[in-house]
Formats: sequence, structure tokens, C-alpha cells
Amino acid sequence: MDYVTAFVAMLNEMSPYLLLGFLIAGVLHAFVPAAVYSRYLAGTGMKSVTAAALFGVPLPLCSCGVLPTAVSLRRSGASRAAATSFLIATPQTGVDSIAATYSMMGLPFAVLRPVAALVTALAGGKAVGVLERKGELPDVPQDTTYEFSAVKSTFGEKVLETLRYGFFEMMQNIGRWLLVGLVVATLITVLVPDDFFQTYARYPLLNMVIIVAIAVPMYICATGSIPIAAALMLKGLSPGCALVMLMAGPAANVASLLVVGQAFGRRATIAYVASIVLGAMGFGLVVDYWPGLREVFVASMPCHLMNHTMGVSWVNAVCSVALLAMIAVALVAKYVKSYQLKKNNQPTMKQYQVKGMMCNHCKANVENGLASLEGVKKVTVDLATGTAYVEGDVDDQAVMDKISQLGYTCEINKKQS
Repeated sequence: MDYVTAFVAMLNEMSPYLLLGFLIAGVLHAFVPAAVYSRYLAGTGMKSVTAAALFGVPLPLCSCGVLPTAVSLRRSGASRAAATSFLIATPQTGVDSIAATYSMMGLPFAVLRPVAALVTALAGGKAVGVLERKGELPDVPQDTTYEFSAVKSTFGEKVLETLRYGFFEMMQNIGRWLLVGLVVATLITVLVPDDFFQTYARYPLLNMVIIVAIAVPMYICATGSIPIAAALMLKGLSPGCALVMLMAGPAANVASLLVVGQAFGRRATIAYVASIVLGAMGFGLVVDYWPGLREVFVASMPCHLMNHTMGVSWVNAVCSVALLAMIAVALVAKYVKSYQLKKNNQPTMKQYQVKGMMCNHCKANVENGLASLEGVKKVTVDLATGTAYVEGDVDDQAVMDKISQLGYTCEINKKQS
């Protein structure tokens, strides 16, 4: 019963803020014109780097979804410096995760998290800008067919797109990872002794190194990392170490490192990783060692979480039920569509297995990219199985090259008939 109590307590605390964050994410998606993003991201100076970071901080893109977006922005005319800044800032935080951070970890974390994302993005983008001006980075072909988002023109259609994106597509993108984060946090809360980290409290730098070594290679979204970080803090992890997890975990993983290396070059990748790791640890050390700051962050944790008690607000309960229902509907729809695609697959359609797609942003980038190839009549991507169905007279190598340009790996599906 302790497992259920802990899970429901965290879900109740996060759900109202998550729903608000998803709504704001939908508004940003539907009402901000696509041209705005590439218009202000050309050039290698601090103006474009800053604009990219400011654009990226509120956007609810995870580390997988931001990869094709940043690469496509680069091909649309954005500089490498701006694209790198966007790559660093965007996955670390978003309107949904900022709201959820406030609900579970308090105002100081909610304020410092986007500030840290902004600073690290500026540092990484500036470093890549220096390399770019020196001509030390590989060229990236332009692709003016890229569109950041397809948004309807009338106000009513934009409202519908806001609701569809915020409460359906976003649920498909991060719903599973949010539930995984809550489950992991529940297990930590119940199974890990309360004084577990006290033994190593004198070595916060060592703890940070260990967290970076674990968090950077794995995939964890900005929202899903919140309950895990909160649960670890309840077991004695320092707030600085928790901040490192919130920053480094969502910002980088093995897939993102490979894509950045392929698209921007080895030196840009080093600058990208260094800005994330050093920035996260630098902010973490400030939180832990600045006089009185550590106590402020610990005291900001919601009292009922610190006391392991469960809230009983009917508003929170309704929001929790609504959130779980939306996640369930979105995930069921995702796998029902996958089944229908398999069932209705035409013999004339070629199948390609695409690895690295994690969300609907990835799906849209692959579909749009393949649709731009000459000879392609129809493209449908099954995100659940990672299969791209392509109809038309197009060379297999052209399809695989295009998918590789978008930041994914591909092979012909040998199971197709």
C-alpha cells in the first residue's frame, strides 16, 4: 500500500501544473508562426545564440524531438551556433516541466532550472560560434522545405490545434516517460532508506560526477526527471546534485551525441557536451556551497512531500484522473494506429526500419523529409514500431540517405512482403 500512496501523492502534486504546462505548450505550438524560429537564428553572434536559447527554454521538446528540429533549423538557414544553443536549452526545460518542477521541488528550483538552461545554452552556442567563424566545422546542406510546425490559419483552428497538440500529441510524446519517472520515484521513496545519501553527503562533487556518468548516456525527459530528483532529495541527495540530474539527464544521451557529431562535427560535439556537463556541475556546486543557498532549496520542497504524506485536494484528484485518462487515450490511439497500418499495408509500399525516433516530432520530421524526395507518392510512419511505409518510385539508398540526414539510422525492413 505504501507504493500506491507514494505514487498517488506525487501524481496529485504534479498533475494540475502538468495540465497547465501542456496547455501553454499547445498555445506556443499553434500560435507562434513557424517562420519566427528561423528568421532570428541566422548568424554566429550572440544575438542569434541568445534568440535560439530564449526560443528553446519554453518549448516542450525532449532530447530526441529537439535533434531533428535543430538539424532542420540549421538546414533552413540557422547558424550552427544558434542550432547548438537551441539543442542545449530546449530539452533541459519547458513550460510543462517548469510548472511541474515548481509543484514538486519548489520555487527556487523552478526559477533556477530555466536560468541554468539559458546560461549553458549561451556558453555552448558561443563556443560553437567561435569554431564556426574560424571555419573549423563541416558544412551542412541547406533545406528550405523544412517547416517547424504546420499550424492552421483561422483562430478556431488554432484553438483546436492547441488542444490536440497539448492534450493528445504531448501525451503521446512524454506520457510513457512521465509514468516511468513516477514509478521509479515511487520505488526510491519506498525502498531506499531515508539516510542513504548521508554517508556521501561530504562529497557532493563525487555525487555529481556519478550522476553525470549515469544521466548523460541514458534517455530521460525533462518532466520525467522531476519525480526522480525529488525522491532522491528526500533520501538525502544534495539539492545541487538534484539540479545536475535535472539539467544533464534531459539535455544529452547517446543518440543526441551521435547526431550532433554527424551534423555539426566533432569539435561542436565537444563544446555541446562540455557546456552541459560543466554548466550543470557548476550550478550544482553553487547551490551546495553558496552560504545559506542549500538550506533555501531544501526548505522549498513542499512540506507534505518532505513528510511523506498525501494531499487530498479534490482539484488535484480530478486533475490526476484527467491526466491519466489522457495518457491512456493517447497511448492506446498510438498502438491502434500501428495495428491499422500493419493491417492495411499495401504490397506496393516499401518498409524501412528507422531507429532513433522517440516522439511525434521525430515522426513528423521523417514523414516530411521522405515526402520531399522525388518519386515519393505517400509516406506514413508508424512510431510504435519505428517503421516508415513509402509508396512511389524511389531508390532505397536515397531514402536511407535522407533519413540519415535527419539524424536517424535506417535499414530496409527484411520482413516486408
